[in-house]
Amino acid sequence: MPYSPRVYRLLPTEQPNPASRDLDVESADELVRLINSEDAKVPRAVARERRRIVRAVGILAGVLKAGGRVVCVGAGTSGRLAVMEAAECPPTFGTPPGRVRAVMAGGRSSVFRAREGAEDDAKDGARQAAKAARRGDIVIGIAASGITPFVRGALREGRRLGCRTILVTSNFSAKLPEAEIVIAPQVGPEVLSGSTRMKSGTAAKLVLNTLTTAAMIRVGKAYRNWMVDLRPTSHKLRQRGIRIVSELGRVAPARARRLFGEAGGSVKTAVVMARLEVGRAEARARLKAADGWLRRALDEGPARR
Repeated sequence: MPYSPRVYRLLPTEQPNPASRDLDVESADELVRLINSEDAKVPRAVARERRRIVRAVGILAGVLKAGGRVVCVGAGTSGRLAVMEAAECPPTFGTPPGRVRAVMAGGRSSVFRAREGAEDDAKDGARQAAKAARRGDIVIGIAASGITPFVRGALREGRRLGCRTILVTSNFSAKLPEAEIVIAPQVGPEVLSGSTRMKSGTAAKLVLNTLTTAAMIRVGKAYRNWMVDLRPTSHKLRQRGIRIVSELGRVAPARARRLFGEAGGSVKTAVVMARLEVGRAEARARLKAADGWLRRALDEGPARR
């Protein structure tokens, strides 16, 4: 059911920005200065949500370690951010395509063409969540306003299914029973009033980057600051994989290339082969015994939890 006009009028994301009241008569230089000045507030606002983000990372890492899936849900800009997050995880962290998935209000076509009315369908949000999630998964809702019906419907269904739930929003007053944790950076009114693809979108992207990257690291997807579970699906990623094997395996690039090939494109396996001078089967066995943590497989001591 649509909210009343008063509800929308009071949303933090709908407030006019006093600093940009004469936006339409400003010079290009002043417009850029103003937008840059407002954008600079976003990282600070995200940093103030650190405790909630830390809690969310712990929950997300627990779900991933237990084999659960991550379902990111949004509409409009928020939905496109969900799609970006889901698309980037497989090449960066080697996750199976269905492990991190996106649910976009209005379906796949809405990624490229706006269907704003789709965000008002809470029942469809619930239906899509029911298709994408199951008990033990985590549903991450992304909604600048904090009240998007499609996202609320998905979060509500996620709770009913036995999923963990998180809301990423710019509405610091959002109090949703559907979400265990509400992460709400207070970015302030947009330069162009209500255009939440700007500061709100940037804040959501920063939060999502932090959530997925930190959680993936906590389940062994990195060694030092290297992405050792990358999937070499392009020339660039293959070359990056070889460079990582050379660096961490302490071998020349030519040998790193050979080991990378012998390891089937697995950076971790190739590094263990190089460092411990073992074959592929032994390297894989060591990684399996180390629960996928490269540091443990190299006998460098337990990975810190």
